[in-house]
Amino acid sequence: MPAKLMCCVVAAFFIAFAGPAYAEEDRLLAPIFTDHAVLQRDAPVRVWGEARPHERVIVRLGPSSARVRADARGAWRASLPAQRAGGPHVLEVEAASGARRVVRDLLIGDVYLCAGQSNMEWSVASALNARSEIANASDDGVRLFNIAHLSRVSPQSSLGAVTGWAPAAPESVRAFSAVCYFFARGLRREADVPIGLIAAAWGGSNIESWISSGGMRAIAGREAEADLLELYSRDANAALGAFATRWQAWWRQTGEGSPWESAEAGDWAPAPAQLGDWKRWRDAGLEQHNGMVWYRRTVTLTAEQAAGAAVLELGGVDEVDLAWVNGRLIGSSFGWGDARAYAVPEGVLRAGENSIVVNVLSTWDAGGLTGPVEAMRMRLANGEPAPLGEGWRYRAAEAAQGDGPAAPWHAVRGISTLYNGMIAPLGAYGLRGALWYQGETNAGAAQEYEALLRGLIADWRRQFGRELAFFIVQLPNFGAPSARPIESGWADLREAQRRVAEADPRADYVVTIDLGEPGDIHPPNKQDVGARLARAARVMLYGAAIAPGGPRPLEARRAGADVIVRFADVEGGLAALSATHAIGFELCGPARGSCRFVLGEITGEAVTLRNAGEAARVRYCWGDSPVCNLISGASLLPASPFELQIGA
Repeated sequence: MPAKLMCCVVAAFFIAFAGPAYAEEDRLLAPIFTDHAVLQRDAPVRVWGEARPHERVIVRLGPSSARVRADARGAWRASLPAQRAGGPHVLEVEAASGARRVVRDLLIGDVYLCAGQSNMEWSVASALNARSEIANASDDGVRLFNIAHLSRVSPQSSLGAVTGWAPAAPESVRAFSAVCYFFARGLRREADVPIGLIAAAWGGSNIESWISSGGMRAIAGREAEADLLELYSRDANAALGAFATRWQAWWRQTGEGSPWESAEAGDWAPAPAQLGDWKRWRDAGLEQHNGMVWYRRTVTLTAEQAAGAAVLELGGVDEVDLAWVNGRLIGSSFGWGDARAYAVPEGVLRAGENSIVVNVLSTWDAGGLTGPVEAMRMRLANGEPAPLGEGWRYRAAEAAQGDGPAAPWHAVRGISTLYNGMIAPLGAYGLRGALWYQGETNAGAAQEYEALLRGLIADWRRQFGRELAFFIVQLPNFGAPSARPIESGWADLREAQRRVAEADPRADYVVTIDLGEPGDIHPPNKQDVGARLARAARVMLYGAAIAPGGPRPLEARRAGADVIVRFADVEGGLAALSATHAIGFELCGPARGSCRFVLGEITGEAVTLRNAGEAARVRYCWGDSPVCNLISGASLLPASPFELQIGA
C-alpha cells in the first residue's frame, strides 16, 4: 500500500456534510460522554448537550446534581462539583420532556488529549512488537476514545462517527494511537489514578489546521487567511474568486504563462490514456517529480448542454488540485486519491469549445489525476454526462517553483479545519494535559512554526483551561546523514519546539533524535516515545524527583579562546556514548552556512569547545539525521539538539 494511504486515511472532505439524525435521547448528552468515560479529577465536571428550547434539565453524578435550563436553541450546560479519583460512577441526564440518558462505568482520573499528524496517529498494531503489545494490553484503569477524521470550515458542536470510550484491551488498543497508549502505560506504573486518552490525529496535517480561526487571527500575518475561510463558509464562490486572484498572482511571479486561461498556448504533451500516478508514466521523465503538473483538455457542448449549472467530476486526485473551467477557478481540495466533484456555476459553460484545466501538486509519493478515467465527467444540467476520461494533455512545472498558497479550507493543509471538526466539539471537557506530535508537514516553513506552536497552546488553553499542561514530541532523526554541517528545516523546527517549551512553565518537550529511522518517516519505536512523555508528565504533574528528560542546554559562554556549554537536567554527569569526547557540536559564524564540526570535552555538567575563534553560535546535533552521542550518565537519555548564541 502506498505510504500516503498507509499513514493517512482521508475523508472526502469537500462534500457538504449534514450531521446524522439523532433521537432526542441521543442528542441530550454530547457524544464525548459514553459508557466507560474518564472525567477529570479535582476540577469542576462540565457536562452539556441538547434538549428542547428552554427545557429544564437535571444532571446527576454520584451525590452531586445540577438543574439547568436549555437556551433558545436547545443547548444546555451544567457544572458539577470536583471529585477525587475513583469510580465507577453513573451519570444521569433527564429532561422535563422525559428524555433520559444514563452513562455507566465512569471513572474519575486524569484525561489527556493526544493530537498531531501521522506519528501520533500511528497505531499500536504498527509499532514494534505489535503482536505482544496487543496481546498483553489489559488495563481497566486506562480508557480510550478515538476521534474520527472530520474537517469543517466552521466550528462544530458534534463529533463525526463516534464509537465511544473503551477500556484498554487487545481489541481496543490495536488501532489506537501507539504513542498515546504507551504514554498512559508509563504513567500507570507510578500514578495510581485512572487515565483517559482522547486521540485526535490526522496524518499529513499541518499545525495551522489544528488552530481555531480566532487563534489564527491572533498570530501576526495570518488574519487574511482567517477572513478567507470565514468568507468560504458564507459564500464559496466569492472565496474561490479571491483565492484564485492570490494563487494566480503567485504563479505569475514564479511560473511561466497563465496555463489556466482558455487561450493558453504552449508545449502540452499527450497524457497516458489511463492517467494515474505520473511517476509511473513511461518515458515522461517524471519518475522522481515532486511538485506540480498541469492538465488540460477541452469539451465541446451545444447551447442546450451548456445552459445552467453543472458538476465537474475529476475522479481521484493526489494530493492538491485547483480546477478551472473556461479560466474560472471552480474548486480546490486536498486529499490522497479522494474523488473530486466541483459545482460549475451557471454561466461558466458556453456553446462550443470549453477548456478544463487542472493543476495538481504532489509533495511526495504518488501524484496526479488517479482516476479511474470512467469516473471523469461533466454532469450537465440537462442530465447528460459528458465523458472526460480521454484526451488530456499535460505540462510539468519546475519543482523549484514551490507549492504555492494553500486554500484555507483544505482539510489537513488549510487553517482551522481540523480544529473545527475534531477539537471544537470537545467543548470544555476536562483535561489534565495535551500531547503534541506534529511538525513534519511544517518542516519546510520552520521559521513560522514557533509563533504557530505558541498560538496553538494559547488557543487550546482558552478552550480547556489556562492550566492545561502541554507536552511536545521533538521531531526525530529522518533523512540522509551528512558528513559536513548542513542547514536543515527539520533541525530548525526542532529548535522552535525546544524554544517554545523552554519559555512555557506549563509545557515540556521530549527528545527523540535517537529514536527515528533515517529512511522511514514513521519510526516504529513508539514505546520509548510514550515512556519519555510519561517521564516528563510525572515530573511536571505528579511530583517525581527525577530529571524530566536528558541534558538540556543552559548557556554557551566564552572562556578565553574556548566556549563552554553548560547543561541542566543532568543525572550522573554528562557522558558520551562509545567515545571519550562528545561529537555533533558545531561552531558557527553569524551567517547561515558558516559552521564547522568540533569535538566537545566533557567535564561534569559542561562541555568545552576549544579554539572557538570568531564563532557567534553553537549548534549541537543539527541536521536531518545527525550523529551525536552526548547523554546523561545515569539515565542514558540523549541531550537535546539546540542552537545557542555565544555570550561573553
